Amino acid sequence: MADNHLLNSDTNPSMQTLITLKPYFAGQSKSLSGIALRAFCLGLTLASSLILTLAILSFTDSPLWRAPWFLGALSLFHFLEFWTTAHKNTLVAGIDSFLLTANWPSYAIAHTSALFETVIVGYFFPNRVLAPSWIVVPLGLGLVLIGQIVRSLAMLQAGASFNHHIQQSKATTHTLVTTGIYSVFRHPSYFGFFWWGLGTQIVLGNLICFVAYTAVLWYFFYERIRGEEKKLVEFFGRNYITYRERVGTKIPFIK
Repeated sequence: MADNHLLNSDTNPSMQTLITLKPYFAGQSKSLSGIALRAFCLGLTLASSLILTLAILSFTDSPLWRAPWFLGALSLFHFLEFWTTAHKNTLVAGIDSFLLTANWPSYAIAHTSALFETVIVGYFFPNRVLAPSWIVVPLGLGLVLIGQIVRSLAMLQAGASFNHHIQQSKATTHTLVTTGIYSVFRHPSYFGFFWWGLGTQIVLGNLICFVAYTAVLWYFFYERIRGEEKKLVEFFGRNYITYRERVGTKIPFIK
């Protein structure tokens, strides 16, 4: 009995330990159960989407394969947002790192509208052709692939210097990254999402949403880059100004 009592006393967590671990409890910002549930749902959606996409392509001539493909692309994107953060910027990784509710509700409205347009057009106007599919689909897929790779590589390379939110003060972990992929793109994560977003709409064959995505994404990144670079100049001074003059964003009309 004495040995059991000692064992229980030694293994009971202290109050300080409970406070430290609180963010990982259910309902908290880094909830392990919340992260696991979201990762499982994204994986399930990705697998189901790929199976349905291949089934539609294999057994029908319907353009509706684009709808599940889009859900799969979204699932992979959001999973990689969390994974890259958790892998290289572990201390800040949490439920919001999936970006599932980022810029809510405008983000959800945009993707729902895109899905709605491709389903409506695919069902009621299956023979509509804006451009040959052998040009449109590879072009769109290429942009999606390039955009995803560039964004994920940027997050992995920046590590602790990357954050989904514009930082108002310089942390000790912040460094000015100018090598690797940052020597080609000044804001590679923004470049990646901009072209990823447009690429998805090209694959979907969405005319209305392509125009809307182009306008909204361009304006969003124009404003974000302008605001973020004011802080970067404050943080890094002449070093950032020189870097900005040397490396472009590769987003049209945003120098």
